[in-house]
Amino acid sequence: MIRFKIYFALIALIFFSNCSKGKKSDSSLFEKGVSFGQVEDRLHEASGLVESVANPKYLWTLNDSGNPAEVFLIDQTAKTKLVCKLAGINNRDFEDIAIGAGPDSTKNYVYVADIGDNLARYKVKLIYRFVEPTIEAEKEIIISTFDTLQITLPDGVRDSETLMLEPGSNDMYIVSKLEDSVRVYRLEYPFSNQVMVPNHVATIPYYKIVAGSFSTTGTEVLLKDYDNIYYWNNEARLPLAKLLLQKPTILLYEREKQGESIAWARDGSGYYTLSEKVDGKTGRLLFYKRR
Repeated sequence: MIRFKIYFALIALIFFSNCSKGKKSDSSLFEKGVSFGQVEDRLHEASGLVESVANPKYLWTLNDSGNPAEVFLIDQTAKTKLVCKLAGINNRDFEDIAIGAGPDSTKNYVYVADIGDNLARYKVKLIYRFVEPTIEAEKEIIISTFDTLQITLPDGVRDSETLMLEPGSNDMYIVSKLEDSVRVYRLEYPFSNQVMVPNHVATIPYYKIVAGSFSTTGTEVLLKDYDNIYYWNNEARLPLAKLLLQKPTILLYEREKQGESIAWARDGSGYYTLSEKVDGKTGRLLFYKRR
């Protein structure tokens, strides 16, 4: 029995390893990526992307470590329309952004995930939550009212770049980055103002996962690394921990040198990716339309 289990585990590992190489993508679901525009110089290390609820067809994004604590609202041509500055906050390593529920059930909230940690130095991960702003006449606003959520992983200090909020439940998922098989953590909603410890719910055979996104309906999930976009259909409504153990579909992806952002269109018409500026090449907003 032990030999059988080892054999099965090896077969599964080989299967998923081959899958993760992503040399063959499925073009039947989505079209090739189309560039909507180049981001402006100020947004040069984009990491994280989500389509706005309060500002339809606009997208929220941010710069990662070493940059000011700012959140950018960009339009469909990647032009910056609003910059939100988080008062008194240091951008330790912003890596992702999401929109979900919060204390006031009539409002939508932006979640800024300061969860990156390349050197594994920070025991506590920080997530800043504030009411989603709408476009105003001002180009820049100060966000002085926000919650600071504190999270400690149950199995040690780990680098992470992916935060997702599940539609319906608003449960939070964090995916680690640097393990040979990354780890998935779940934190049930509502969130406390104390230090929270999420549950480690799955270990999945992927490496360097840098972004993820739930569709608005919650029935489709995307994860991406630097080379591939993985897609799961969840019409069966499996828990995410079980879903991610299923074989994914590898979607079309125009590889970016430093692509760390992905987001569903809220109407389900496709998905976006956004890249950093690398080697003098400006980052682009790409859209992959559903067939």
